[in-house]
Amino acid sequence: MTALGISLTAAQTQAAEILLSAASSKLRLAAKKHRIDLDERVSADDDYGEAVRSVVIQAVSRALNSVSDVNPALSQGSETNGSYSVSMTYLNAGQSLYFLRNELRELGLMRQTFGAVDIYDLNGNGG
Repeated sequence: MTALGISLTAAQTQAAEILLSAASSKLRLAAKKHRIDLDERVSADDDYGEAVRSVVIQAVSRALNSVSDVNPALSQGSETNGSYSVSMTYLNAGQSLYFLRNELRELGLMRQTFGAVDIYDLNGNGG
């Protein structure tokens, strides 16, 4: 992470080491659900390996930013003036590792599914 220009404190460096391992494991488990051997794909394709590395680092960065001393990123916020009211929703309030849908889609670990429900019985089979 520091090679990419992300500066970390000593405490963040320790946390990043743990989070990098956890994020990698979590991504492998997500791949197994789709019957994909992530390690095999990474070893077979250097570009795919770089994409996986990038996704893991982004997830770890989000987790580290959520526990930093600076204000965490907001996904939604509102303020009211009369009888002052504030409502804020933080991007990663749970401080957990997560992968965005577009990241999983890039790696082929999330596919759009289609389905249909027959609301009307057009064949006349009763119901």
